Amino acid sequence: MKKKIKIAYCLPSLYIPGGMERVLTVKANYFADVLHYEITLILTDEKEKAPYYPLSPKINIVNLGINYNELWDQPFHKKNLLYFKKQRTFKRELKKTLFSIKPDITVSMLRREINFINSIKDGSIKVGEAHINRENFRAVSQESGSNSIKKLISKYWIKQLTSKLQQLSMFVVLTEDDIPKWTGISNICAINNPLSFFPSKKSTTENKQVIAVGRFLWEKGFDRLIEAWRLVNDKHPSWILKIYGGGDKSAYQKQVDRLGIADSCLLEDAVSNISDKYIESSIFALSSRFEGFGLVLIEAMACGVPPVSFSCPTGPRYIINNNNNGILVEDGNIEELAKKICYLIEHDDIRRNMGAQARLDAEKYKIENIAKKWEELFNSLLSKRN
Repeated sequence: MKKKIKIAYCLPSLYIPGGMERVLTVKANYFADVLHYEITLILTDEKEKAPYYPLSPKINIVNLGINYNELWDQPFHKKNLLYFKKQRTFKRELKKTLFSIKPDITVSMLRREINFINSIKDGSIKVGEAHINRENFRAVSQESGSNSIKKLISKYWIKQLTSKLQQLSMFVVLTEDDIPKWTGISNICAINNPLSFFPSKKSTTENKQVIAVGRFLWEKGFDRLIEAWRLVNDKHPSWILKIYGGGDKSAYQKQVDRLGIADSCLLEDAVSNISDKYIESSIFALSSRFEGFGLVLIEAMACGVPPVSFSCPTGPRYIINNNNNGILVEDGNIEELAKKICYLIEHDDIRRNMGAQARLDAEKYKIENIAKKWEELFNSLLSKRN
């Protein structure tokens, strides 16, 4: 009987309805249920909280109970001391766990374990996964009030990270476009995110509804989309925009109220049945300042919903064939974003045909196709070890 491949993933938690958590759940379930891998997810935080996305019962979860979330309410001088104490505990407990479960491959999601995972000599092959593009990896956001000190810290951290990545057996990014941006790293390849669903039903593109999806964070650019929607609303007041996501909506709601578009711009909570929400919509809008890949783009496309997206780094330019399966807009050009949304509103045939092409093109992101690439990578790494 063929020996089962054992894979361990290291990440903070699974209770957040985020893109990384969704992607990992989809992959882990497929690896366990279809490829029959032995999958262990090693977490550090929120032991009492259940995973947001359903996990296969074949998957093992080990929560080390490090609780880095305790750091946030601490004063600066205590925070640093407590952080290093937790890092020592994390390293000790992770080492103990890896020696216990004896995985063939250990995958770091590039969180705190990347600082020491290469030094744990448990015999497993070490792989890293990036879920954000290089340009914005650990970048200091404008929203956080970036300054020269923060930028210096970020630059130093990236230098240290690069050193750790070079020691991995393989470093996996989300798009081919991102590979050359990780300078100095030769052990690198690209594997796209998989779809979490490919529904049998699709959008008719007839409902007067535009949809956007993502957490209410600065990088998702919903402030830009809301500003664009004011222009769309002036021309097409019978259409509505629904934005689905978790996080603090208060600042965005104030913007909506200030612009006087509360009747047509609705800020909704994250939902577990997001595919239904795509299907009841006719246009998808992506206003992000950056994306690692753009999972919501391919989800909308899989539902037959044509996207209009800023050409932000990195995913949209890779996913969208402009004016074929969607529309790309100059990054940050709010008036153009509004104009292209209006264009699809005003051209029923183009909207419908573009949605049909989007659904066809999204098929390559089905989990069975993406999983083949992971299977090939894992087998290649294991053959080199043997």
